[in-house]
Amino acid sequence: MSTLSVEMLAAAPAEPITSAGHAQLGIAVLAGIAVIVLLITRLRLHAFLALTIGSLVLGAAAGAPLDKAIASFSAGLGSTVAGVGVLIALGAILGKLLADSGGADQIVDTILARASTRSMPWAVVLIAGVIGLPLFFEVGIVLLIPVVLLVAKRGGFSLMRIGIPALAGLSVMHGMVPPHPGPLAAIDAIGADLGVTLALGVLIAVPTAVIAGPLFSRFAARWVDVAPPEKLMPQRPSEDLERRPGFGVTVATVLLPVVLMLVKALVDVVVDDPKHHVQRVADVVGSPLIALLAAVLVGMVTLGRAAGFGRDRLASTIEKSLAPIAGILLIVGAGGGFKQTLIDVGVGRMILDFSKDWSVSALLLAWLIAVGIRLATGSATVATISAAGLVAPLAADMSTTHTALLVLSVGAGSVFFSHVNDAGFWMVKEYFGLEVGQTLKTWSVMETLISVVGLGFVMLLSLVI
Repeated sequence: MSTLSVEMLAAAPAEPITSAGHAQLGIAVLAGIAVIVLLITRLRLHAFLALTIGSLVLGAAAGAPLDKAIASFSAGLGSTVAGVGVLIALGAILGKLLADSGGADQIVDTILARASTRSMPWAVVLIAGVIGLPLFFEVGIVLLIPVVLLVAKRGGFSLMRIGIPALAGLSVMHGMVPPHPGPLAAIDAIGADLGVTLALGVLIAVPTAVIAGPLFSRFAARWVDVAPPEKLMPQRPSEDLERRPGFGVTVATVLLPVVLMLVKALVDVVVDDPKHHVQRVADVVGSPLIALLAAVLVGMVTLGRAAGFGRDRLASTIEKSLAPIAGILLIVGAGGGFKQTLIDVGVGRMILDFSKDWSVSALLLAWLIAVGIRLATGSATVATISAAGLVAPLAADMSTTHTALLVLSVGAGSVFFSHVNDAGFWMVKEYFGLEVGQTLKTWSVMETLISVVGLGFVMLLSLVI
């Protein structure tokens, strides 16, 4: 079910907005992506503007009427934001509540207090994975850097021995596990089941994080044996909280949306009757909107109120959580516009026409396309959304599980070899006080390991489910 076949051609758009041939479409795709790459990497233009301009260039190069190209871009932007925008906002609110209430610190302090010296890297990857579920990657780095630096210094560890597990936990969640923006957008574009994708994503993420985190950190610490930089050593601010939420209730709140979505996926498999009242309830409760909304409402009590937040403090926390995601929403939306333009000019049909006689796995093709866009643009989110749009027609003839694996293939490819055109590369370099070469040997290799290992597990699962 995961190999390209001629029957999948039916999934391509019936009426492309241009009559361009394959050669012209190929040139148009390369031109559109090249413009995006140049604008992001050379001119340092915001990814939203780059994707918008690149979409128009794509449409023009493909010979599409300008009004139709604009309509395609606008439709894709609108549908993408409508599909994932509210979810991103709810995730941001939950993450802000977790950070401001001291809940994140409570998770960190509790686990580290019980971890031995030998198990410290494993404790750190666990912390990063749990905290990384509701947080964006950049926010997670900022939150965990003080912990990483202090633990490394206090325990006498090489910085890479602690830092790599933390980065691996965050990066795996960012690339492969909803409710992060990239996976959510890919699920929406490909039409995958969120619950199934979440379940398989977690199943793949755990061993991938272990291999790229605690295990790889042994080698990374030998290649780049550096101590925590003194000038970056954090000074913890004085606490202004009356108290902090408990460890158990904090973890339960963070995992609540995941549990609700997994319950929906389980009921779908066991009951498998859309008219059954149990499945109808599970479909509502386990929908991403309701699951995240429930977690936010619960978090306002278990995190906010438990930390002594009054109504004004809660309102301020929620308001502050939404402002930083404006750029993310615009990038995700523009990526959806670019994706829709790709589809409407007939690129999906072109790819299927070229590959219909191949015996190439659709999962491998999805990974390769995401890798190419990731290397070119430096953005995992842009790579995920663009690649998902290109390979969406391949999902038409797939089972529910293989459609979810297609999403995870794209997610794995989207984190391949972070380098100098990736903002995350520079964040890691600066926060850890590394040189460019040292960052390539550690962070970049770790990202590549996550991508390749993740694909390996996806391919293995495709053989047994």
